[in-house]
Amino acid sequence: MKINVLDRMVMALVISTMSLVGMSIPTNAQQQPQEEQKEQKRGQPEKQQEQKQQQQQERVQRKSEQDQKQQQHRVQQEEKQDQRQQQQQLKQQEQQQERGQRQSEQDQKQQQRRVQQEQKQQEQKQQQQQERVQRQSEQDQKQQQQQGERQQQQQLKQKEQQQERVQRKSDQDQKQQQQRVQQEQQQDQRQQQKQEQRLSQQQQKKLINQQQQRVEQYRQHLEQQERLAQQNIAELQRQKRMAQYRFEEQYLERLRQQRNHLRDDRFDYDRDAYFYTAPIYRYNRGGRYYETNEYGAKMLRQAVNHGYEEGFRAGKADRDDRWRGNYKDSYAYRDANYGYSGYYVDRSDYNYYFREGFRRGYEDGYNSRHRYGRNSGGNYSMLDNVLSQILNFQALR
Repeated sequence: MKINVLDRMVMALVISTMSLVGMSIPTNAQQQPQEEQKEQKRGQPEKQQEQKQQQQQERVQRKSEQDQKQQQHRVQQEEKQDQRQQQQQLKQQEQQQERGQRQSEQDQKQQQRRVQQEQKQQEQKQQQQQERVQRQSEQDQKQQQQQGERQQQQQLKQKEQQQERVQRKSDQDQKQQQQRVQQEQQQDQRQQQKQEQRLSQQQQKKLINQQQQRVEQYRQHLEQQERLAQQNIAELQRQKRMAQYRFEEQYLERLRQQRNHLRDDRFDYDRDAYFYTAPIYRYNRGGRYYETNEYGAKMLRQAVNHGYEEGFRAGKADRDDRWRGNYKDSYAYRDANYGYSGYYVDRSDYNYYFREGFRRGYEDGYNSRHRYGRNSGGNYSMLDNVLSQILNFQALR
């Protein structure tokens, strides 16, 4: 574009030069006849002629300058127009480049969005596949666990049914044995007078001595059992049986309170009616008969009811933990001392009847039912008819 401008300027100079030369030639041609006329007339002064020539030259010079200015103006306009065209072209190129850049960026963004969407879809598919596999695995595990639990429950029911049959057989044999013993004792009772309501002082002292030894042994036993309880609680934590863990913690706390009460208790043997009240019941345990008064009978009833209540809670805890049902695994069943004060009956007797209640309570709690007991305001106790069957007290009078 710069070359075209230079060419035009050169052409303009050439044209202006030619016009000057063309104008100067006729001027010289006209000057000669004027000089001849001057010479002929000889009356015109040379000064006038010079002025005319000078005026003519000035007009020519002005004309040339005007032409040059016009030519320069045209050249400048053409340059400006060329510059405007160049600027427009540059703007168009820049705009086209910007449009191309924006289009390229849009294409890249769309491509990135497509890639991201495809990745997300792939991740979602993988996640869904994993979730389906996980759900299927969990369902399989639940089915296996349910099958195992059903098998265990069936086995437990079979064992319990077998134990119940054995128990019924044993109860029948005991009843027959009791009947024979009763018949023999009735013959002896006819020959003896009715037993006095109060025991002799010698019998009272004997009972007091037995009771003191029993309490001391029971204190020592409670201290030993707490160490075993802590070990059992740690095992429950390892097995993650949290419901059973909370139950055993509560059971152990009740034992601590019981031990503290026994430690601080100041028992008045001389004023306690148990030590001078004659037996009025007898009961059979393990093929042997034992006698007790109303205070001892009340303690054994409490043993059955406490056992049922603790058994119900232990069974419910195992059911909440989805643990296989087995009442013998419970520390409370093995301990069987909750509610025992150390007085009126032997600890072995209390433990035996506590476990009888515990076994039945555990079965009700694990199966969420009330076959052997009842719930009254959050307090569990054995049904009266079941309690009578377990204790089977026989009046001596």
